[in-house]
Amino acid sequence: MNTSENSKFPKVVIIGGGFGGLEVAKQLADEPVDILMLDKHNYHTFQPLLYQVATGSLEAESIAFSLRKNFAGQKNFRFRIAEVLTIDTANNKVITNVGDVSYDYLVIATGSTTNFFGNKDIERFAMPMKSIPEALNLRYLVLQNLEEASLKATKEEREPFLTFVLVGAGPTGVELAGALAELRNHILDRDYPELEKEHMKVYLVDFLPKVLGPFSDEGSEAARHFLTEMGVEVMLGVKVESYDGEEIKFEGGKTIKTKNVIWSAGVQGVVPAGIDKDKIERGNRISVDTINRVKGLENIFAIGDVAAMITDETPKGHPGVAQVAIQQGKLAGKNIAHLVKGEPTEPFKYNDKGSLATIGRNKAIADLGKIKFQGFFAWLIWMFVHLISLLGFRNKVVVFVNWISNYIANNGGSRLIIRRFKREELPKKDLQTAKVD
Repeated sequence: MNTSENSKFPKVVIIGGGFGGLEVAKQLADEPVDILMLDKHNYHTFQPLLYQVATGSLEAESIAFSLRKNFAGQKNFRFRIAEVLTIDTANNKVITNVGDVSYDYLVIATGSTTNFFGNKDIERFAMPMKSIPEALNLRYLVLQNLEEASLKATKEEREPFLTFVLVGAGPTGVELAGALAELRNHILDRDYPELEKEHMKVYLVDFLPKVLGPFSDEGSEAARHFLTEMGVEVMLGVKVESYDGEEIKFEGGKTIKTKNVIWSAGVQGVVPAGIDKDKIERGNRISVDTINRVKGLENIFAIGDVAAMITDETPKGHPGVAQVAIQQGKLAGKNIAHLVKGEPTEPFKYNDKGSLATIGRNKAIADLGKIKFQGFFAWLIWMFVHLISLLGFRNKVVVFVNWISNYIANNGGSRLIIRRFKREELPKKDLQTAKVD
């Protein structure tokens, strides 16, 4: 890989083009360093709106933005599409599928992925939603199952195709449950007059006793009220036991027949190979010190969802939200600049700006410090914050126009099946093993 090995400036390699990685690169724009960003994709994904891609309200291109275009005017920045195979910490090298690259400073901003807690059947049959490809897979599965339901002759035959179970009542689960409820309440009988919306069921399930666990009790209760009002059946204090693609089972014996299980019950950090296991904390996150430097390594930083800064104030680390990644990215960039210049570094202190979640049309929750409110005004705040946070003027305009037209027509989205979703077949040896067991 051509990485300007002869540069006279220190080389900063950033793995990951998410919220945190972007902030590191932006912070180092005017510093005497060469920056190389590596990512499997050449775009940044605005993850808070993935659920709208999954339900067909927005097209994928609306929430993605070219990483190269984003840094087009930054002279010390370069980008390569690459998959990191391992990190050689002893020799300060990142080994990738397109070649090796050396670094003086390394920032691991690889984010998180879905945590199925070791349950292979659930991992095979449930649908995650942490990336644009996964959101599109979910969209096509939902639409395909609605099409299948329209072909069935009886209510009993249609039931599994029209039943949606969302596991995990955090912001992703709540927002997706609300979006599916709105699809049922306002769109189903328009697109599929042969189906009855009363037969489409949406369940939101969580092992915890409340929805939106990190939110205030007031916000959590309001979210539950909104969901129930929209026809979502909320099941709390319930643990999933298994799912085989046909039936989901819960501890205690309850079962639901469904072809649609969406899993947002947990996440785990994406840690590149080469980081010693003794540096990994709960949730597969890398242990870092107060400046986000990996413990025991002088020139490697980890930020965002993949980092665990365990202190007396944060015994479980920081929450896996965009604001943590953004703030840690900014400070990591500053501290790398300080180290390059031989200056003292600054410790990280998280500034919690509050939490927002939308449930549906005119319904949202806003916990902004001591200020807490719900309903229409919270919904406007949610839209404004997400709109200004999108990368790219075009994306902002497209999303805004989509939201306005969806609001007026109450029938937004194209809901096209461009390609069919099909699960990968298990290898024959796995099928044989399953039969023997």
